[in-house]
Amino acid sequence: MKPVIAICPGSYDPVTYGHLDLIERGARVFDRLIVAVLRNIQKNPLFGLDERVEMLKESTRGMENVEIDVFEGLLVGYARSQNARVILRGIRAVSDYEYELQMAMMNRKMEPRLETVFMLPAETFSFLSSSLVKEISGLGGSVEGLVPPMVAQRLKAKVR
Repeated sequence: MKPVIAICPGSYDPVTYGHLDLIERGARVFDRLIVAVLRNIQKNPLFGLDERVEMLKESTRGMENVEIDVFEGLLVGYARSQNARVILRGIRAVSDYEYELQMAMMNRKMEPRLETVFMLPAETFSFLSSSLVKEISGLGGSVEGLVPPMVAQRLKAKVR
């Protein structure tokens, strides 16, 4: 049986414990998990692409079957180039589901062999998003317990 390669795409601006929960659990399910950071020139992320990749690599160190990569353009094309059969996505709320369902159906239309697997977050992280973390940090609040300490330090440095 061929190894199952999954892609966990996102902007990871910045990586949170919610992301890491999904990555850790995905790594237990799939033979190889590619955490793919989207390069999107239309967005204005707080952290540059290299910073986001670096934070992910540091945060996933020790996860043997996890690798960090960058992609741009259509996820389906990237998945084909990696011989991936699965897209792994996290869903926190009904609003996430509606958007993710639409994306999954379009991906299936473009590549019928590509499956989307949804995972629910651990209850501890069901409310957590990168946007919320950036807002809290920007307003001087503590993000302890929401992001790895190294990410919290970088957030502090960015919002000074």
